[in-house]
Amino acid sequence: MEVVFHLGAPCTDNDLLIQTLLKNRNRLMAEGTSVPPPGRYRAVVRDTARALKGHPASEEIQGALLDAILDDFDVERLILSDPRFICINRLVIQRAQIWPMIDRQTAQLRALFPEAQVEFFIGMRDPATHIPALFKASRFSNFAEFSENMQPHAVAWSEMLRRLSMAHPDCPITVWCNEDTPLLWGEILREMAGVGEATALEGVDDLVEKIMEPAGFKRMQAYIADHPPETDWHRRRIVAAFLERYALETEVEVELDLPGWDEGFIDELSLAYDRDMEEVARIPGVTLLMP
Repeated sequence: MEVVFHLGAPCTDNDLLIQTLLKNRNRLMAEGTSVPPPGRYRAVVRDTARALKGHPASEEIQGALLDAILDDFDVERLILSDPRFICINRLVIQRAQIWPMIDRQTAQLRALFPEAQVEFFIGMRDPATHIPALFKASRFSNFAEFSENMQPHAVAWSEMLRRLSMAHPDCPITVWCNEDTPLLWGEILREMAGVGEATALEGVDDLVEKIMEPAGFKRMQAYIADHPPETDWHRRRIVAAFLERYALETEVEVELDLPGWDEGFIDELSLAYDRDMEEVARIPGVTLLMP
C-alpha cells in the first residue's frame, strides 16, 4: 500500500486541497485511492504515533488504525492530510530552522505503516508572509513574544528538506511554492491522488475561484469550455492570464505591518526565498512542482 502524508505547511492551502480531493472520493476509490475525511484520522493518527514513539506498528495496531480510517481495506493508496502532523503553528519555525522536529515526527508517522511506500507532500511559503500568517493564526497577541529566538533571515526550506530526505531516503517528497499554487492546483491534486493527466478531477478551479473576481472567473470558465487546453502547461497559461486581469487584490496581496519589518527587510526575505528554491530543486529525492 502507498501512504501519502500531506504535511501542510500550516497557513498554506488551509485544508482546501483535502477538501477538493474529497469531492473526488468516489471516483478515486474506483481507482484504489482512498481519501478519508480528516475527522476520521487526525486525532487517531496523532495519538497512535505518539504512543508508538517511532516503534513499528504491529499488524494488530495497523488493523485497528485502518479500521478507524477506512470503510474498505481494499485500497492501494491512502491520502492523509494534517497541517499539524509535525507541530503546532508556534513551533513551525524555531531559530533558523523550519520544523526542527520533522525527522522525529515523520519517523513516527512512517512507523504507523512500516511496510507501506510512504510519500510526503509539502506546500512551502515565503517566510516574509509565512511568519506573519503563523503569528496571526496563533494564540499570541504580541509579535515579539511569538517570534522570540526566530532568525527569519536564515530560514531555509532547503535545509529542512535535506534533513527530511536524509531521514527517509526511500520516501519520495513532492513540494511546491504556495505562491504558485493557483497555477499548479490540478497538478498537485493529481500528484497526491496518484493519477495521470488524463484523469478528470472535480474542483481543479476551487482555489482560483476564491482569488478571482466572480465575473472574471465566469469568463475564464467560458473560455476554457470553448478552447479546452490540451496540456497542464496550456491551462496554466490561461489561468495566469485571467488572474493577471481579474485577481482579487485582497486575496493575492498581503499587507505586512510588524515591528522591525520594514520594506527592505521583507524584500531580503523574499529574495532569499527565491534563491532557496534553486537549492530545493537540486535535492535528491525531492520533486519541486513549478508552473
